[in-house]
Amino acid sequence: MSRVFILSPASCAGQRARFLFNERATFTLARSLHGPGGLSLGEAFAFMSGLYFRGKLTYARAFASPPPGAPGVVIITPCDGLRRPDERVDVARLRRFAGVPIDAREPRYRDPLLRDAHALGKAVGAHCELVLLGSVASGKYVDLLGTVFGDRLRFPAEFVGRGDMSRGGLLLRCVAAQSELQYVPVAGAARHGPRPARLAPSPGIIKRSIENDSVTIEETTS
Repeated sequence: MSRVFILSPASCAGQRARFLFNERATFTLARSLHGPGGLSLGEAFAFMSGLYFRGKLTYARAFASPPPGAPGVVIITPCDGLRRPDERVDVARLRRFAGVPIDAREPRYRDPLLRDAHALGKAVGAHCELVLLGSVASGKYVDLLGTVFGDRLRFPAEFVGRGDMSRGGLLLRCVAAQSELQYVPVAGAARHGPRPARLAPSPGIIKRSIENDSVTIEETTS
């Protein structure tokens, strides 16, 4: 079956976003963001979210199987609907994202998301799964996407009960092992549950992610 991944957004209002927005920052991503070509949305969100978004994006790119002509991975944004991870963004656009709450009652968030979800549904056809890599515990994503995709909207069953860091680590482990998670329909699923056992240590995966983050932060704050 064809499969497209929908990724939840990173926060554009946190400390890591402030590092990235700093015009005096000297690290590579910040220089790119402030340069004429901007930065890809995927790179920007991966920096601002760290391990969790990096895991989602890496996993989605590894296992997406879209129908011809359709994107394999799209990202929910606070006010621009669904966008591809390679779309370029600049500081002004990310600051605009920071000013819009991710809330189904907020029309600046809700209306573009529903618009693009309907367009995506038409592009992928009736026999494609849409897998949400994001929180299903609240309705900020699933209440809107579920009205468009119905039973085709799925999520990894292994996400239930896990925190963001645990999900990110799990996704990176799956890519390394070339092993997909189990996807279940959001409708009728148990979206809350006990915290599962901690993941077994995987120093190679987690160490590389931590090193990437710490180097960037150190350069930004020096």
